[in-house]
Amino acid sequence: MVSTATSDPVRTRPYLLLGTTMLLWGSGFGSSKVIVDYLPHPVVAALRFGGGAVALLIALRLFRRGGDARRASWRDRARAAGAGVLGVFVYNVLFFWGLSLAPAIDGSTIVPVMSPVLTTSFLLLAGKEKASPARVAGLAVGAAGALIFFAGSGGAAGGGQGRLAGDLLFLLSACCWAAFTLAGRRVLAGIEPLEATTYATLSGAVLLAVYSVPSAVEVAWQSVPAHVWLNVVFVALGPTAVANLLYYRGIHAVGPASASIMMFLVPVVGTTCSALFLGESFGTVQAVGAAVLLVGAVLAVTQGRLGSR
Repeated sequence: MVSTATSDPVRTRPYLLLGTTMLLWGSGFGSSKVIVDYLPHPVVAALRFGGGAVALLIALRLFRRGGDARRASWRDRARAAGAGVLGVFVYNVLFFWGLSLAPAIDGSTIVPVMSPVLTTSFLLLAGKEKASPARVAGLAVGAAGALIFFAGSGGAAGGGQGRLAGDLLFLLSACCWAAFTLAGRRVLAGIEPLEATTYATLSGAVLLAVYSVPSAVEVAWQSVPAHVWLNVVFVALGPTAVANLLYYRGIHAVGPASASIMMFLVPVVGTTCSALFLGESFGTVQAVGAAVLLVGAVLAVTQGRLGSR
């Protein structure tokens, strides 16, 4: 008897959506770095998620179905907005601050690799996932890789204490994203993914806008180059509005543990874009640490069985 599970569109579609999400997120690191080089990081975060919130509000108005909208209670909407405080506001304050200090190539490794590791660690500590020998070994290897990576940050090309500080901010933002991922199932319990994503993005965008005001008044807006605005439009629509919606749909379909596995596509895309378009690179020690970290993360999250999920 031949199994047809691998060709079942109901099962494969969430992973196609998540794969698209990771491609958009990976490309967003480099684009965001281009903007940060011209504008203060609080302003960049506000522009990215303000634009994303507007796009999602338009999509919600055009595509949501009346029955779906009426089923969502104010408590459901408030829960989604609350998730946005952590997953949009706090995450992006830390992330864009880090991006103003360190290269995009560092963020494209630390955030997507550490997020699933932290997600898996919490699930193990909470007793929601089995602490198999492969997972424990993977977490230990990943921790060693992270230590090597951070140790190399100060001595990497273009490094120093600023780069190390930026990398530590990336790590804190990864903690926020792991918590946001874990909250996804609960947030989506009584609300459609599009509506949940919209309220989460909107609440975070409002806080980011308030946070950015002191920096925004000092910007010489008329001198911002056209290519910077093109990148603003791209990160607001692609890596923000579209990608976050697809990610929530993926979590809704396959759960946070399986969804987090797909994060390992992001460093591949992100480092490639950073190297090709920004000319960024790792130092030798950082490269070794990144490789060890990635191996440990894959082992911890998948238990060495990538094809079985």
